[in-house]
Amino acid sequence: MTCNERDLHRTPDAVEAVALVTTPVSTFAGRILLTRASGFFFRRDEALHLVTSRHVLSDEPNGHAPDRIELLVHTDPQDLSRHIVLSCLLFENGKAAWRQARDAAGGIDVAVLRIDQSVLPKGALLRCLTPGHLLKDLHLAEIGAPLVLLGYPLGFHDTIHHLPVARHAIISSAFGIRFQRQGYFLTDGRTHRGSSGSPVLMKVSADDDEMPWKLLGVHSSRMDIGGRDAVQDESLGLNCAWYADILMALTSGEDREGPEPVRDGAEAATPLGEAVPLP
Repeated sequence: MTCNERDLHRTPDAVEAVALVTTPVSTFAGRILLTRASGFFFRRDEALHLVTSRHVLSDEPNGHAPDRIELLVHTDPQDLSRHIVLSCLLFENGKAAWRQARDAAGGIDVAVLRIDQSVLPKGALLRCLTPGHLLKDLHLAEIGAPLVLLGYPLGFHDTIHHLPVARHAIISSAFGIRFQRQGYFLTDGRTHRGSSGSPVLMKVSADDDEMPWKLLGVHSSRMDIGGRDAVQDESLGLNCAWYADILMALTSGEDREGPEPVRDGAEAATPLGEAVPLP
């Protein structure tokens, strides 16, 4: 049977599991839609989390202050067009419901929001990345290695089956080294608004793994050179991806009354100020 002969609504068994890891993230102030972004599910032990960029949930310098977000979850094992929209409050008793982190260089543009699994429908169709998908052998991530950013650039996606699109990128700075002593590395790839919070994935050989991918980072923003001549010089086409190991700190314990998690062994910060993040 050819693809054209199949039913319009593809069933989950015809879709790679990694396609069900991500979800579109819409931010709201009350009923007013503010922005659209990307996120993905991360499970540690029994806890289910949404991971996205911190600036998606709160961006004080730009006056972005949503009070809730909406996520999409598939619901029908026979029809990927069926789904629910899950609304999640961002504040509990006046305090942020998400967790964020800092290291010696300052804030890390990654946030984690724990999902109340009791509100999910029975048989909800989602897949999760886990600590087992974090890269332990840094030598496997070589400069120039191919990557996939899986998300919703400009909100674009398969609106029938509600599946994300993949963008190709490569590792563009020495992996494992904090670029300019910040907690991120660089990727070279075409990205757009709405991609913030996308998982940065590398394909690996794993015959027995449903998802033969390693999670290297969380896409944050495009990068450019401050003072670039916009007429004579093209954009660098580089992006920030925050190292995914911060998720181990963000998902360890649920005490939101305490301080922000801090990355262990962070280098002292001396930003060189040569690169400027773009929205």
